[in-house]
Amino acid sequence: MELRVIDKEPTELSIEIAGEDHTFMNVLKGALLEIDGVAAATYDLNPEQSGGQTDPILTIKTEDGIDPLDMLSLAAENIKTKATDFRTTFETAA
Repeated sequence: MELRVIDKEPTELSIEIAGEDHTFMNVLKGALLEIDGVAAATYDLNPEQSGGQTDPILTIKTEDGIDPLDMLSLAAENIKTKATDFRTTFETAA
C-alpha cells in the first residue's frame, strides 16, 4: 500500500491511498468516525470529476490540538483489532 500526503495542517490531513477502493475506504472512514476527537472523515474516489484521479484521497479533520496522523494510526490499529477478533471468533465457530 502506498500513501502520499497531499496536505497536512495541524488539524487536517489529506492523503492519497494507492490501489484501494470503496471497500477499504469505507472501513477506514468508519473507524475514524468512531474516534473521539475526529470531527470529520471523508474520501473522494471519482476519476471523472477529479481530473483523472484513480486513487482515493482521504481527508481527516480533527478537533483543536489533535494530530490527524495520530487519529489515522489509531483507526488502523482499531481495524486490525476488529479483524483479529473476527478471525478468532470465526475459527472458534467453525
